[in-house]
Amino acid sequence: MEAAEDSTTDIAVLASVASVALSWYQFFVRGDREMGLFVGLWAPTIIGFASYFNQKRMEQKLASLGPSRIKDSIEQMLSGR
Repeated sequence: MEAAEDSTTDIAVLASVASVALSWYQFFVRGDREMGLFVGLWAPTIIGFASYFNQKRMEQKLASLGPSRIKDSIEQMLSGR
């Protein structure tokens, strides 16, 4: 939970939505199809970078816990405590 709360996912989603909106504007309103396609490709790139950095942050937190605490956490989840 802590990793999700500290993440930048909300900012990445907002930036991706803005990219799609700007893409549609360029493509349909202004008629600039190439620019619309170019800007539309920003959304998956932004989400990809956000995912990468979130995975790295989670990996660092898991490494700092150590193997015994990870094993205990998994056992607690499986036992339903």
